[in-house]
Amino acid sequence: MTHAAAKAEEAADATPPQAAVTPAIMHSAPLEDHPPTIAIIIDDMGNYQNMGERAIRIPAPLTLSFLPFRPHTISQARLAYAAGKEIMLHIPMENVKRIPLGASGLTSDMSKQDMVVTFRQAIKAIPYVSGVNNHMGSALTQNRAAMNLVMGELQGYPLYFVDSRTTASSVAHSVAVSHSIPTLDRDVFLDHVISTKAIDFQFKRLLDIARKKGTAIAIGHPHKETIEYLEKVLPSLGEQGVAIATIKGLWAIRNNAQDMFQTTPPTILAERHHDSEPKKSVN
Repeated sequence: MTHAAAKAEEAADATPPQAAVTPAIMHSAPLEDHPPTIAIIIDDMGNYQNMGERAIRIPAPLTLSFLPFRPHTISQARLAYAAGKEIMLHIPMENVKRIPLGASGLTSDMSKQDMVVTFRQAIKAIPYVSGVNNHMGSALTQNRAAMNLVMGELQGYPLYFVDSRTTASSVAHSVAVSHSIPTLDRDVFLDHVISTKAIDFQFKRLLDIARKKGTAIAIGHPHKETIEYLEKVLPSLGEQGVAIATIKGLWAIRNNAQDMFQTTPPTILAERHHDSEPKKSVN
């Protein structure tokens, strides 16, 4: 099974998630003060040189999510940050089909120590990381004990979490909320079916959701069809009365422009911070 097919199968049973709520903020911004706004996450960055670099060059505030320890992860994350993109860690998680995860995969049969150390190393491997979302994960995101361990570790960093919603049974969002982590959910997969027609249909769904709810989040991948489509449509998005923001920007719209992190100074974990780890022990 190809990597793209694996991701498509992971998405097949997922249903549209409920609107995200972050518990640290008790009120939301009046969305009528903002145009309908979308955020687009491009997953699986770091694997593909040409399409990855084209994604970085798209003239829009995309959020790019990098797999750890892949051939182009470090160089492209640096390039993307310099180009004004927001950087995420795309952390591999166990899926129900037992599809291999590659480096830094988190699985339910790991010890607590191994899971935390693997997660820490993955976070440190991504220059300028601002947030985390799950790569696959249809099994692990249903595992409340594992999600409590992951979110308990994530709580030590100024990083947000986006639930990719590869299963309708995910508890990742609710567990992240219980740890007071700024948390959002995916609304649309752009390229579950990799064709221009299908991508166009999903992109229009994304715009419809944003117009109805004020904001919406899509996830896509560095496929040729996806990148070419975004290169074509994003420069004229404003003509349709729709804005695009990074995940942090979209979160600010939903939460009255308040800082994501109210007890920890908001910082980006840049390369100079890579030798630092949160001050907490593993039980």
